[in-house]
Amino acid sequence: MDAKPGEEAPKPSLKKLGGAFVGLLQGHLELLGIEVQEEKVRTFRLFLLAGVSLILGLLILVGLSAAIVIAFWEDHRIMAILVLCAIYAVILIVCVTRALKLAKECATPFKATLEELERNRERLLP
Repeated sequence: MDAKPGEEAPKPSLKKLGGAFVGLLQGHLELLGIEVQEEKVRTFRLFLLAGVSLILGLLILVGLSAAIVIAFWEDHRIMAILVLCAIYAVILIVCVTRALKLAKECATPFKATLEELERNRERLLP
């Protein structure tokens, strides 16, 4: 089957093109599923550790606060309570501002999937 000079090159079949598209889509969906699963596990661990840390830290803070107030009970109990509250307020403000900053700087979710889609777009488009 020799191609004659006036004839066009054979066009890829629609079936092959559809198969390639479905294969490409399947790869992206699998990658997306893996990233969702990893993010879910990481988020669960993060919340679990943060919750336990918060409870234990609060117990330590209450114990130390009670010890300080008891130590100054006779002479300056009100002053000790007010100083502790001021210290806690300053620490709270610092933590909230750092948490907000961290939330704004977080990485883009599904970064690998987005990068792969960008590479495929560059390969497919002229």
